[in-house]
Amino acid sequence: MRDERLLEMRVFKTVVEAGGFTAAANLLNVSQPFVSQSVNSLERRLGVKLLHRSTRTQRLTSEGERFLQSCNDILDSLEEAEAQVRSSEPTGNLRISAPHAFGMDQLVPAIPRFLAAYPQLCVHFSLSDSNVNLIEDNFDIAVRMGRLQDSSLRSRKLCDLQRIVVASPAYLEAHGQPVTPHGLVKHACLTWESPREHLNQWPFMINGRLERVAVRGSFRSTDGTTLFQLCVAGVGIMRLAEHLALPAIRRGDLVRILSDYEAKDDTAIHVVYLPERQLVPRIRAFIDYFVDAFRQPPWHQG
Repeated sequence: MRDERLLEMRVFKTVVEAGGFTAAANLLNVSQPFVSQSVNSLERRLGVKLLHRSTRTQRLTSEGERFLQSCNDILDSLEEAEAQVRSSEPTGNLRISAPHAFGMDQLVPAIPRFLAAYPQLCVHFSLSDSNVNLIEDNFDIAVRMGRLQDSSLRSRKLCDLQRIVVASPAYLEAHGQPVTPHGLVKHACLTWESPREHLNQWPFMINGRLERVAVRGSFRSTDGTTLFQLCVAGVGIMRLAEHLALPAIRRGDLVRILSDYEAKDDTAIHVVYLPERQLVPRIRAFIDYFVDAFRQPPWHQG
């Protein structure tokens, strides 16, 4: 059973130090309702009011002042305890979130070697194309593709992320091949549903300038693996990450198109984690292992 007490202490301490619930939510990168619920839950369990709240100000009650000192002592002791074991063998539970397609295609095949290297770890692995919140969703690490939006998290780059435009031989035989990027308006393109609709604006270099072409089609999804499978099945054209595209091209499942107009992506695949967790052995082990594994991306080989 998950114990929320340390999390509630941390939230309460941040509310006091930040001077308010909204400021604390911004510092912790969580929602303001989550902060309010955490403090309310803490007060209910303790049976006392820790904060006097008004519409404009807040201040500690006498019980809140005593509890804040206890929180500081406990959290400081926790940091000290972790510092004493940071050089030890990675052990315990490691909770990881990763995008579905990249996770299945690249991370899952490498997990057995990682577990063999660190036999005292127990990995909890979740696949989702939605960005999880590390605090609210209780993850140690998240793998993220594209530009990082959350500056409150620490990150390490795994590798560059490049997407290329592809279609199956069957699709091209049935519908022909667009000669220029603007010709895509006459074709069925496989597109992303919210919150990744920005990926439906495909960048191209046209006459020496970067232009984005809005594409559309009859199928949209929040899942990259689904879009990839439908592309191979001949349903439409897709702008696909290289880790899936290049092996499929070598197999003959897909054909690279509009290569003369390709724009280089300035994005990457990162691992992100909370700043205070960077030296925890199990987190450091995962990051170091996979940074090394993707130093030479497997899809560029063979």
